[in-house]
Amino acid sequence: MFGKLDRTMEKLSHLRRHGFGHDISSIQGRRSALWHFYIFDHAFIRILWTNLFEIAPNVWRSNQPSPRRVARYSRMGIKTILNLRGTSNAGRYLMEEEACRKHNVNLVSITLSARHAAPKEQYLKLLEILESLEKPFLFHCKSGADRAGIVSAFYLLHVEKLPLSIARRQLSLQYAHIKWIKTGVLDHILDTYENDIERFGQMELVEWLSKHYDEEKIMQDFKPGFFNYISSRI
Repeated sequence: MFGKLDRTMEKLSHLRRHGFGHDISSIQGRRSALWHFYIFDHAFIRILWTNLFEIAPNVWRSNQPSPRRVARYSRMGIKTILNLRGTSNAGRYLMEEEACRKHNVNLVSITLSARHAAPKEQYLKLLEILESLEKPFLFHCKSGADRAGIVSAFYLLHVEKLPLSIARRQLSLQYAHIKWIKTGVLDHILDTYENDIERFGQMELVEWLSKHYDEEKIMQDFKPGFFNYISSRI
């Protein structure tokens, strides 16, 4: 019985992720894409909650914008949107891409994870992108809490040259980021950077990523859990 239930739940999960919402070229397809976006991508939560903050002059972070919000951001003067969720055939991406085209906003995409340290090459590519984006620009992930947080910290460190103590504030409850669950691995990346500065001396973020960053070791060393988080701060 439990095996059958597991298979049923697996099928429902697959349907939720992949079953529909991949076509916006027809009325029916667009309707399905909107249902998928608002229900399964949790956009109904983001109707009023935008998690929108300006982290530096003409640089903004937010959660996943709807087409209506893309239009609003364009009216705000946003020239570029950096999508941290990667390209996809899901409705949320297709509609964002369409809205950006319609409102003359340049859409740039890179794939990052909220629960896993990215390969070194991916973070170095990210820094190059952050240097080149036309301002005013905005970047977003799904909730604007985790991936947007680490990218905000990287931007402040790499482009604005602010201290790590200030940059790490971008990963906080203010933005709905929780440090003691799996997304806390992003905090651990900054902790490791700070520890290596103490060991090897002051170095820029790009130098650390190039010479010292070790994705596998960071994942091995990180232990999620509230009490693990507290003990690491004692």
